[in-house]
Amino acid sequence: MIVIGLTGGIGSGKSFVADYFIKKNIPVYNSDIRAKELMVSDSAILKKLIQKFGPEVYTNKQLNRPHIAHQVFNNPPLLKWLNELVHPRVQTDFKDWCQANSHSPIVLKEAAILIESDAYKACHFLVVVTAPTEKRIERVMARDNMSYQEVSARMKNQLSDEERIKLADFVIQNDGLAEVEPQIDQLLQTIKAKTKYTNINKIN
Repeated sequence: MIVIGLTGGIGSGKSFVADYFIKKNIPVYNSDIRAKELMVSDSAILKKLIQKFGPEVYTNKQLNRPHIAHQVFNNPPLLKWLNELVHPRVQTDFKDWCQANSHSPIVLKEAAILIESDAYKACHFLVVVTAPTEKRIERVMARDNMSYQEVSARMKNQLSDEERIKLADFVIQNDGLAEVEPQIDQLLQTIKAKTKYTNINKIN
């Protein structure tokens, strides 16, 4: 099984790219969604979250994500603690998911902090999605109803595109001008050529 890692900054269009992989019959594991689910379903994680952030972190059987986001924003040590709490559980969950999808020659792992968590090192190929800063801010403002300043502040807490690209095997430009799907098709053709897994050619 070939594991492709997919990452990019906020507003870069990772989900759009991941959706195209799904259309190509490639299973996609969304680390960010699973992390949010595990923060509720895993009792050990939930207990530590309540101990750290207080009982208001979990109300009406729902995780108070805005409360957590407010606490960790501009608090790198606390954000590091949160990632170190959740990430190992996500890794275990991903391994189980890979077992369940072992019939597929290629799977995609999408994660916002794929590089920061070092999870990219367990991927055979790393794909980075990029877009101009102003385009990314515009997308997030429309999607999340956030102000320009709020989006900019979040971006400052993330790696830059330049830092991600240094580690990338493939870079997909999602600037609204270059067509994304042909870039992914070419990426898959290159991976097929580079790997010994001939059954990858069964992918559409």
